[in-house]
Amino acid sequence: MLTNIIKKSLGLLLAAPLVLWSQEDQKVQEPENKQLDITQISEAFGHMIGKSIENIGISFDVAAVIKGLQDQRAGKEAPVSETDCMQAISTAQEEIFQEKAKENLQKAEEFLAKNSKSKGMISLEDGKVQYKIVQKGSGNQVKATSTPLIKYVGKFIDGTTFGASKEEEVISFDETIPGITKAVIGMKEGEKRQIYIHPDLAYKTFGNLPPNSLIHFEVEVVKADAPIEQKEVVETNASKQIDLNDAILLEGAPAAQ
Repeated sequence: MLTNIIKKSLGLLLAAPLVLWSQEDQKVQEPENKQLDITQISEAFGHMIGKSIENIGISFDVAAVIKGLQDQRAGKEAPVSETDCMQAISTAQEEIFQEKAKENLQKAEEFLAKNSKSKGMISLEDGKVQYKIVQKGSGNQVKATSTPLIKYVGKFIDGTTFGASKEEEVISFDETIPGITKAVIGMKEGEKRQIYIHPDLAYKTFGNLPPNSLIHFEVEVVKADAPIEQKEVVETNASKQIDLNDAILLEGAPAAQ
């Protein structure tokens, strides 16, 4: 997974000249209204390289990176082979990833231990799923076989939002993370819950989120069990946006933060 991240970052970096070439190609076919400022373009390209370096997640020696660019332009050989360089970066990324996973797991468990003492907080699955009812419902109750129609917002411990529904969405318990299933079953129509999920019942070290992230969902049940035809309509309307089912199937992970 980490190897894919670095390949993607470097791939974007290497692809940049092709993008610029394509844009220049188009300019040949169109009247040029202003003179190309190579200094500005060069500086902007440097920013692109900088962003790619940040995405790799390692604290590079920028001066050495610049020297490498200059030496390459001068036809000098690199101090190590590309294969060795990639392997070293991959190893460093793995160490950073594992350290972040350990750190996040500790934060998650400390948070849940403290959060369990909050007024109105209910713990499930040995304290790995906690929820608090913020609005009572009075309609039908969600069952294990239901496909509920919900609204939701997904957040990290610090309150940063990583996903949210733009409209009512139908979810399938076969496709969601275990923590959501355990917390939503039993909710009534019109009910709202704040749900806190330990990484063991969320994304663990997989997915698009930082490894071992504790996640917090605010969920409202609109319908306990949506009709199949309504589910199809909702899925069609939401086909171009991230829904809860998509959120738990995100691939890859952003640079460990």
